[in-house]
Amino acid sequence: MKLVPLSELKVGESGIIEEITDPWASIKLIEMGCLPGEKVTVKLAAPFRDPIAIEISGNLISLRRAEARNIVVKIMP
Repeated sequence: MKLVPLSELKVGESGIIEEITDPWASIKLIEMGCLPGEKVTVKLAAPFRDPIAIEISGNLISLRRAEARNIVVKIMP
């Protein structure tokens, strides 16, 4: 399976969170439910692709692309 930053997924694509690379951002992301092993799906993207809305654990969360670059996911088929 291919590992990529969450920011590279297109609307409708899913992945499993492998790691969060920025220790400062990790606290905020973990508090929002972005934990390693969780499935994440990109649901929406703003007109200029920033921010994006992701679904994780049944919740819809908005992230800036800069934040999403810190989340490494394994792409799901």
